[in-house]
Amino acid sequence: MTSATSTERSIAAAEQHSAHNYHPLPVVVATADGAWMTDVEGRRYLDMLAGYSALNFGHGNRRLIDAAKAQLERVTLTSRAFHHDRFAEFCTELAALCGKEMVLPMNTGAEAVETAVKTARKWGYRVKGVPDGRAKIVVADNNFHGRTTTIVSFSTDEEARADFGPYTPGFEIVPYGDLAALEAAVDDDTVAVLLEPIQGEAGVLVPPPGYLAGVRELTRSRNVLFIADEIQSGLGRTGRTFACEHEDVVPDMYVLGKALGGGVVPVSAVVASHEILGVYRPGEHGSTFGGNPLACAVALEVIAMLRTGEYQQRATELGDHLHRELGLLVGGGKVDAVRGRGLWAGVDISPALGTGREISEKLMARGVLVKDTHGSTIRIAPPLVISKEDLDWGLEQLREVLA
Repeated sequence: MTSATSTERSIAAAEQHSAHNYHPLPVVVATADGAWMTDVEGRRYLDMLAGYSALNFGHGNRRLIDAAKAQLERVTLTSRAFHHDRFAEFCTELAALCGKEMVLPMNTGAEAVETAVKTARKWGYRVKGVPDGRAKIVVADNNFHGRTTTIVSFSTDEEARADFGPYTPGFEIVPYGDLAALEAAVDDDTVAVLLEPIQGEAGVLVPPPGYLAGVRELTRSRNVLFIADEIQSGLGRTGRTFACEHEDVVPDMYVLGKALGGGVVPVSAVVASHEILGVYRPGEHGSTFGGNPLACAVALEVIAMLRTGEYQQRATELGDHLHRELGLLVGGGKVDAVRGRGLWAGVDISPALGTGREISEKLMARGVLVKDTHGSTIRIAPPLVISKEDLDWGLEQLREVLA
């Protein structure tokens, strides 16, 4: 069997037996370490996507693997029918990291967003006094919060939304970054504003300066919850623990996921005050795997790593370098625009050079893995542990492809 056959056979088997819900690049990864992945043929690739920020701390991070191994030998699951000895510590430490009081752990990002929606509605009825069945949540266009039927109900991406109706009511969509439109949408029945501080799937869109602070002021004055979906932007990616910190904003509710599990296990959570999360009574919401011992053990190590500030500093310094280098590519018919913050960038490729998918495939041929979005954009988000030398090598491959 030739070397190419191994990859082709693996991809063909996946195509035959798995639903076509993704369009992955034609690479089959077998092992990974740090910022590098190796495929079934033994070819190495620089990971410049980091699992959409789930792998902020790199592949096979020793601290996280050791934490997981130690917990695997003890207990991995009790369900929430019983207490376990890692749960209280996890909730306490995550609440402290967020400057909040209570945590509701789940597994995936979409579950956490669903939990935030349910929480905001229950808070609206039990605390704010909104009449039953009338709670409204304001969201932004071009959002990406997940793929459940409720979440796609307030998506403006027809590819994610089409054929999944009937859709869940109770949401109003306004332009991202437009404070006046947001203010006009908020009424007496509004219980929350749900936003990504930076829109990742939309192409790493950073809102105008002062927007998040304006959202915070508006929601506070109108007794409306500000929910920040920091699933991709949080936990070090932008150079701060949370992207909201760039405008000194503290939302009412954080929605966290991806990097919280260190790329080892799925871990997500909603973090808020006693007043907000205290609306729940036993039996009203739950998850069998949410807050399981293995998840808590790994997430506790993630929290400890973030407390040092090391990863936030790396994201700041390497991110500044990344954006300087990418900025030099703008113009000349190669790159139309670059956006982002920290070690995270959206690069709009000039359509004359090809689609984002085509550029991603050319980079893959040179040993660099990125992913396209919205036609002409590629996203760059390497693990925060990447070396400057490796980052520069990856950027050089991009320059060669664009040349």
